[in-house]
Amino acid sequence: MRVLLIDDHALVRKGLEELLKSRGIDVVGSAGSGEEGIAIAKEKNPDITLLDIKMPGMSGLETLEKIKAEGIETSVLMLSMSRDEADLARALREGAQGYLLKDMDPDELIPALNDAMAGKNVVAKELIASLTNIIQGKPSKQDTIEPATPLSELTPREQEILAHIAEGESNKVIARHLGISDGTVKLHVKAILRKLGVHSRVEAAVIAVEHGMRI
Repeated sequence: MRVLLIDDHALVRKGLEELLKSRGIDVVGSAGSGEEGIAIAKEKNPDITLLDIKMPGMSGLETLEKIKAEGIETSVLMLSMSRDEADLARALREGAQGYLLKDMDPDELIPALNDAMAGKNVVAKELIASLTNIIQGKPSKQDTIEPATPLSELTPREQEILAHIAEGESNKVIARHLGISDGTVKLHVKAILRKLGVHSRVEAAVIAVEHGMRI
């Protein structure tokens, strides 16, 4: 399986590339913009393209539209933090083969890619209700129900430490900045990973970056 990554966040691309390569998947390219991604797709002909939605300049949806318009033979899976029903509807309408969420369990990503390779449409389980609404033509309930973010359960101190993790700082550096011990930082990091449902600092940092966390 040959995969192309298109995402404006370098940290997200790096984390995905490491995850996919660790599972024996060939990452043929990594692009930080829609224009760059399209150029790589033309050259490398990836089996699957993982494409972010919210990107500056050419958005993911515009990139998807151009990929399809130019007849590039690649199955496109949107990979985003957006749970907006309108984004899901447009992505599927423009020809995306699937729509996945970046806070999904890493162990669920590979089966989703395998399903896409087999020609199946894949949609994050959290969006099945939205997909049903789209199919049935029902109005979205998102205007009245605000979905919780992955950061909702974190304490203010944990959010502060997560922002430092997103900057690539080690426990020792974070401890020095915040005036606490390395051991205390380590305990907070463990709690952050548990609450976010991830297994590594890179995955936690990806979520932080996607939610605009900064020191």
